[in-house]
Order: sequence, then structure tokens, then C-alpha cells
Amino acid sequence: MSAVEVGPGRTRLSGSRVLGTRSGALALRVQTRSLVVAAALLALIVVVAAITLSTGDYHVPLSEVIPAAFGQGGGAAHFIVTTLRLPRLLTGLLVGAALGVGGGMFQSLSRNPLGSPDIVGFDTGAATGALIVILVWHGSMFQVAAGSIVGGIGTAIVVYLLAIKRGVQGYRLILVGIGIAAMLSSVNSYLITRASIQDAQSAAVWLTGSLNGRGWDQVRPVAIALAVLLPAAVWLGRHLRMLELGDDTARALGLHAERTRLASVVVGVGLTAVATACAGPIGFVALCAPQVARRLTKVPGPNVVPAALTGALLLSASDLAAQRVFDPTQLPVGVATGVVGGLYLAWLLSREWRRGRG
Repeated sequence: MSAVEVGPGRTRLSGSRVLGTRSGALALRVQTRSLVVAAALLALIVVVAAITLSTGDYHVPLSEVIPAAFGQGGGAAHFIVTTLRLPRLLTGLLVGAALGVGGGMFQSLSRNPLGSPDIVGFDTGAATGALIVILVWHGSMFQVAAGSIVGGIGTAIVVYLLAIKRGVQGYRLILVGIGIAAMLSSVNSYLITRASIQDAQSAAVWLTGSLNGRGWDQVRPVAIALAVLLPAAVWLGRHLRMLELGDDTARALGLHAERTRLASVVVGVGLTAVATACAGPIGFVALCAPQVARRLTKVPGPNVVPAALTGALLLSASDLAAQRVFDPTQLPVGVATGVVGGLYLAWLLSREWRRGRG
């Protein structure tokens, strides 16, 4: 019965309809908050982009930046914007978005805020693959990128196979990943110590994570990866939200838990590996961005779109600071994200310890 008569011309809603109305109102508030957060993040990204494209050794007025960004106009402003600044900015935005989504998926998958790719060893594995190409085979930039992707995917497969036992549990995935990361870090150190000085310098620069000198050749692959994998991440996000309730609850809702985990690992590793191949192993973006997005939206799950926007904002703002704070010296963006991420990681660990999860 949908309603109960309580008097002439008056009705009272039944319990089921009241619950439905309340849940619908709650869902509407959640969606509204997520849209507001996404709009605010997008506005901040536009501000950072405007500052990045217009400031520097050669000032370009905003009235010239917009036409130059769309291929109009000419002269020095067109060259500086379209050849030097815009591809670097787009690379940072796309790499940050990919890291934010990948980190959000792994944190949701492991049900732990520490379950990001740079903590559980996927970035370290990507670095191992790149270092082998740089130091052993002396390969080209394309070969280094391919080696990074192979290394990241191979590490993910090993961690997943070692962590699986009656399903993949969050803490087991993190502990196995930390162990594999420690082993691969030793391999990376050995490769660098056995290399020549020139090769070791090149490897050290790559390992820091940098957007210096990035052009359209780096924009295209990460843009293609996002175009292919981001819709899959959005679709998997709903299933990961159910998985956070527990495997039994997810199965009761008709979800195949292990199949969802495997698909999420493939998508998350793909995004992380391509991002690492384009800009190096930039630390802490995949760790910080999803948690910041979750706290802003107050919604469980990977929060794919807010996490992508948060990652893009965090990396682009960090790169802007790395370029301008110590001008004329330009620091690798990995230095800036390392400072921010290190402080965040210390706060997160202390918070988890106080909550009894240490």
C-alpha cells in the first residue's frame, strides 16, 4: 500500500515511500555536491592554465594567449604558447588526471588510503623497465616509454598473483606491493651504480619525474589512453563502490567480485603506466588526489571525475610552482609533488594510527 488515509482529504505516506523519498533526496544532494566540486576544480584549473600560459621569461597577455592556443595569430606569442607552454601544460593536466583516476581505483580496490600505485610498487616497476632501456639498451625516448609500460604492467601482474588467495584483500595487496617495490628499488639502485656518469644523470632526471621539454609527442599517447580508459573507469567506479561494502554484499547485489577487481587493476595500471611513461614516476599525485576528491565530495568509491580533476589541478599547480618559485632555475615537478605528498603522507599515517589502523 503506497499511502494510508488519516482524515478527510489527507493522506500519510507509507514507510517504503518515505524511505524512497529520503534516499532520492540524499542522492540528489550527493550529485549536486559532486557537480559543484567538479565545477570549482575546473575553474581553478582554468586559472592555473591562464597563469602558466601567460607568465614566464616572456610575458604573453591573455588577449593573445587564447587566439594562440587555438592556432590563430603568429609571431613570438604563437611560438611560445603553442610550441613551448601549451604542450607542457596539457601533458601535466592529462598525466595528473590519469594518476588521480588510477590512484582512486587502487585505493577503492584495496579499501585503504595507502593503496596507490606509487606505494604498492607499480611506479617502481615502471621505473625499472625504463632504467633497463636507458642504461642497458640505450634506447630512444619511445623505447623508454615502452619499457616503462611493460615494467609497470609486469609488476602489477606479479603483485596481483602473489596477493590473490581466496580473493585479493586490501592489506595483503599493499604489503605484497611494498615488498616488491623494495626489491625493485634495489634493482634500480644497482643499475644506476653500474652505469656511466652520463647515463646515471639521465636516469636520475627521469626518476625524479619532470615535465621539462615535454611536447605534443607526449600529449597524444596519454590523451588516447584517457579517451579509452576513462569511460571504463567511470563504469567500474559504480562496481568498486559496491565492493567497498564487502565481497558478500557485492555478490548479493549480483556483482562478480574477482572479475571486477581484475578489470580495475588492468584499467588502473594502464593509466598509471602511460602517465609514468610520459612524465616519469611523479610521486604522491596518485596518493593525494583521490583522497582530496573523496573529502571534497564526501562520496565513497573512486570518485573518477573529481579525482581526475584534482590530479590535474595538483600536478599543473605543482609544475607552475616548480617553474616560478626558483626562477630562473626550473625544478622537476616531482620535487614539488614530493614536498606536498610527503607532508600529506605523514599526516595520513598519523591519522590512521590514531584511528587504530597503524
